[in-house]
Amino acid sequence: MGALEVQSAVTFGLLTMVSWGVWIVVGNAASESMDPRTAAAISYLVAALLAVGFVLVSGASLSVTPRGVTLASVAGLFAGIGFVSMYVGLSRGSTTVVSTLGAMYFVVAAFIGIAVLGDELTTTRAAGLLLAGVAVVLVAQ
Repeated sequence: MGALEVQSAVTFGLLTMVSWGVWIVVGNAASESMDPRTAAAISYLVAALLAVGFVLVSGASLSVTPRGVTLASVAGLFAGIGFVSMYVGLSRGSTTVVSTLGAMYFVVAAFIGIAVLGDELTTTRAAGLLLAGVAVVLVAQ
């Protein structure tokens, strides 16, 4: 990966981090102002419209494959479950705890990568996953 690609990845990673951080806080306020399931649906509708608009203005290919549609649909299913459960969780608990646990999705992805996709479990990765678990315990206190 070239320097420009790394810079772009970092830029979009930071944008993702800030956007999701703001989303959690505003989503919490929405969940306190109305039924959290309704707040989740409205939020997801706006996100879907934004995504479709981005596809249309960015010149992305509209070509799809059956495998791609299936995988994107399954990803959307799990994203929707996570999205709704985040809103319901925010209405019932601390933003700090719910958002921290939700942000631990990478641990699930790492375990799936190791167990199913054949990613190597190195000492460094194991330590990182263990420290992530410790961080959740500390934040939840």
